[in-house]
Amino acid sequence: MPGKTREQVLGLLVDWGKKVADAILRGDEPMLEIPARTLSNTVWDPKRRMLLLGQEKVHRRFLDLKEARKFMQTMLMLRLIVEAIRSDVYPTIRDLYYNGKHTISFKDPLGKVHRENTWDEQSESNAVIEDIEVAAGTLREEMGVSADVKGKIVGPIVVRSQGHELDASRFGETALSLPVNVDGLEIVRVDASYVLVVEKDAIFQRLVREKFWEREKALLVTAKGMPDRATRRFVRRLNEEFGLPIYVLTDGDPYGWYIYSVYKSGSIKLSYESERLATPEAKFLGVTASDVDTYKISDQYVIAATDRDVKRAQELLRYPWFQNEEWKREISLFLKRRKKVEIEALSTHGLRFLHEYIREKIGKRMWIG
Repeated sequence: MPGKTREQVLGLLVDWGKKVADAILRGDEPMLEIPARTLSNTVWDPKRRMLLLGQEKVHRRFLDLKEARKFMQTMLMLRLIVEAIRSDVYPTIRDLYYNGKHTISFKDPLGKVHRENTWDEQSESNAVIEDIEVAAGTLREEMGVSADVKGKIVGPIVVRSQGHELDASRFGETALSLPVNVDGLEIVRVDASYVLVVEKDAIFQRLVREKFWEREKALLVTAKGMPDRATRRFVRRLNEEFGLPIYVLTDGDPYGWYIYSVYKSGSIKLSYESERLATPEAKFLGVTASDVDTYKISDQYVIAATDRDVKRAQELLRYPWFQNEEWKREISLFLKRRKKVEIEALSTHGLRFLHEYIREKIGKRMWIG
């Protein structure tokens, strides 16, 4: 799925901004119509097995005192992004935050001076960028706006970036780092049987050093915790374009399980990008709550769940995408025992046991779909 060119993106942004300018020239109140990025406007599509953005829209009116500041922030960010594209620069979201942050001073009718920042926290400017994405129909990566990318990959795959071929099997104990816009990567060839997505960077590094990927003819991927957009998109491409099975390995706790669901079904915050980022065919390899019994994990490796863990598990049980019988059984078992385990707990059977665990779960189809 090729992305838009810079010229196409510029055209979309300018056209969207022009509607505001045209309204002002006609003497009408300017207003922005933006799809609502809220939980209530996030829809679970059981047929496509992913979270999608609904039809609800918010109307940001310039003359509405409750919306005026957000209106100003949106137009300011739009100008910053358009200027960056025209100048052929590629700012980070942090650059845009600092570039647009300043204090506006004004006097009220009584002569009192007021001062207000354009935005106080980066979370405000980040949210405005996401508003522009959904309203203008173009992605942050296509705008040339970047954020931290955590994704790394090792294994039998060759990609081409800016004319250079990079072989992810020839990085020794290091790894190939993913770029901001992975759609700009040309995948030259892949010679893997499956993709193993590893939640934790420490486990990823261990499997790389032990050359697990070479023995199993697998691609190893990590985003070092909650995945960024680039990593999710690349995993989707590997499944969609090459038919590679995707297996996800996380800690045996509600936060690890939610990370898996973000890869598989998308996230509430980025439901407008699920069709690009979610991989509905992804399988959960482990660690599960029942693994404590199945693999006889020693009590000394089991951790008591916190109240926060319990609350998160209860939330998972309410999500439509955790409603299959296997997930309900695993989460209910966790809530009954209130115990969690990390991937490292498998070391109770020796440091090499992790390899056997992965092979057995894949070979015997002991995953949750």
